[in-house]
Amino acid sequence: MNNRNLAFFCGLAAGFALKGACDALARPARSRGPRQDIRPAGRSRMENPPRNWDIVDEQGDESFPASDPPGNY
Repeated sequence: MNNRNLAFFCGLAAGFALKGACDALARPARSRGPRQDIRPAGRSRMENPPRNWDIVDEQGDESFPASDPPGNY
């Protein structure tokens, strides 16, 4: 292996190590109890529910934060 290939692989390894370290530092700390800022789905569980609430609103609320649409359309 010549010096050019060695330098490439060392740089590649350093990049992976730096990416792993940055990802580890960016992860939120795990909490021991349930999160308080997440509520169960449904209008009845909202602090300030909207006046108009239909089945589309209900399905959207139940699917959040998933990106998939409800399966009953």
